[in-house]
Amino acid sequence: MALKPESTAPFHSVRHALRVLEVVSHHAGGVTDAGIARETGLPPAHLAQLLRMLRREGYVEQVSDGAYVGGASLSLLGSSGPDRQTAVEHKLQKSLAALRDSVGAAIYLSRYIDGEVRITQYADSPGTPKVNEWVDFRSAAHALAVGKCLLTQLDHDGRRDHFSRHKTVRFTSRTTTSEKVLFRKLESQPATVPVLDLQEYAIGTVCAAVPITAGRSAGCLALSLPLEHAHRLRQAAYTLNREAAPVLLSLTI
Repeated sequence: MALKPESTAPFHSVRHALRVLEVVSHHAGGVTDAGIARETGLPPAHLAQLLRMLRREGYVEQVSDGAYVGGASLSLLGSSGPDRQTAVEHKLQKSLAALRDSVGAAIYLSRYIDGEVRITQYADSPGTPKVNEWVDFRSAAHALAVGKCLLTQLDHDGRRDHFSRHKTVRFTSRTTTSEKVLFRKLESQPATVPVLDLQEYAIGTVCAAVPITAGRSAGCLALSLPLEHAHRLRQAAYTLNREAAPVLLSLTI
């Protein structure tokens, strides 16, 4: 399975955040924001925003003289110890829960693993319930925002392989079952625009997904809302996209 070249471009904020962490890691005794700006070339306003996010997520700490040093999250996630995977999953779960509360919707992290759509983690609540999986998500990629977002990140042959194993059956009157139409939509989907599911998988539910590709693995963040909140879908999707950096950072480090 190969990814489309344009789908592998990382978020600018994450790339810049990694550069900031690299500089901080090279200064065991700490480095000031002025020093970080000098070494990274980042504009002060953008750097200040990044440092706020990195402090909030525990990747950097500010010591008494105002200098920045590596934080607990950087030490744990950047290690190769046996607890690293558990730490990553815990960090991701905290980020998903924060997004759930910020966006006001159930949030999902999905990856395309071994040719299948898999929801690897999610965060819901009584007020933001997750989608009822009445048909196995692995068989419903063509109707799911999650599935379509992952498929947009594959190349033509990868999509062909997927649909050779999973037929495009109809779940609701809104489900697109024509492979020709699906391929055209997937090919023309802009990488920066959220992918939507407007009752294509389940009546009464709308969803949106945004790509978060890390390395050679296709991934996405998604949200679901009951139909009565459909008017919030597009704004919620763009909020999800804007606030996705901590999740991608956890996957990248």
